[in-house]
Amino acid sequence: MRFPLRPSIARLAIAIALPLAALSSVWFAVPGVNSAHAQQMPAGAKQPGDFPRAKLTAGMFVIDAAVAANDADREQGLMYRSQLAPNEGMLFVFNENAVHCFWMKNTLIPLSIAFMRADGTVTDIDEMQAETTDNHCPRNNGVYALEMSKGWFASKGITPGTKIQGLPAAQ
Repeated sequence: MRFPLRPSIARLAIAIALPLAALSSVWFAVPGVNSAHAQQMPAGAKQPGDFPRAKLTAGMFVIDAAVAANDADREQGLMYRSQLAPNEGMLFVFNENAVHCFWMKNTLIPLSIAFMRADGTVTDIDEMQAETTDNHCPRNNGVYALEMSKGWFASKGITPGTKIQGLPAAQ
């Protein structure tokens, strides 16, 4: 047997159900809570399009690289970015031929990094997990480092010994 709802009960059920349905689709950002999807660039951080760009080549592959050639740009790097285009990366240019170590604090996407000598020869490649503070240091001195999406170098067959072309002059 079926019992029809009285009109007043039906109106009450609708009055409760509609606001609840609307709330279930709202995405709340809680102040002080960082998540990979809600994190914003802090005040003063450079926007991705504000970095100088360089077109690099690795064999037949063309790389669109943002260039970080000063302390402030190198410190920010790819922090706060939530994605990279398929052949986009960041090139770090250093003043000295040395071992330059990297970490992934505030970096939201996993990356691969290639360390290079002044002539563009890749000496080391490492894989880095997002939002970690593990040090990633090459075994060799160099003046360049190139960060790409995780697995990019392996997927293109780029290994130590490969030469990257189009690098800007080291400072």
